[in-house]
Amino acid sequence: MFTRRFVLLASVLVTLNLTLWFAAPGLALRKAIVQELFGPRMIRAQVYEKNGVEWNVDRGVITGVTVSQLTLKESDGRIQQIPIASTTKVIGLGGHRVPVEVLTPRWRVLVTWPATGPAQSVDIERIPRERGTGGLAPSAAPAPSLS
Repeated sequence: MFTRRFVLLASVLVTLNLTLWFAAPGLALRKAIVQELFGPRMIRAQVYEKNGVEWNVDRGVITGVTVSQLTLKESDGRIQQIPIASTTKVIGLGGHRVPVEVLTPRWRVLVTWPATGPAQSVDIERIPRERGTGGLAPSAAPAPSLS
């Protein structure tokens, strides 16, 4: 009636189903821990890889930008100066890459950078609305004058 091949296939599928069913809560727990540690309440972190590379992760509000440096004020009041370069990836709100030159004070960002070099990435988390511009972002061009 049932061939050996069918029984073997059925047992493999049942085993796989049970494994994935029991593994899912464990994977969700790991995601929850990572989200708690690196989520929106994180101010800064230092991460050490097995190969000895040290990474810094800083979140804060930009207080100053130059061609080679980004200055952040973190939520605990610490001022952090971070080197940047033309190779630094800046990720905008929509997930699109934007040029480094668009970074402006008062923007909330998350910066990932090695301890011995310029920032690898700057993720823009929030662009505040400007007063008196009807809620447009700071990069919006002013309306042309009619006079």
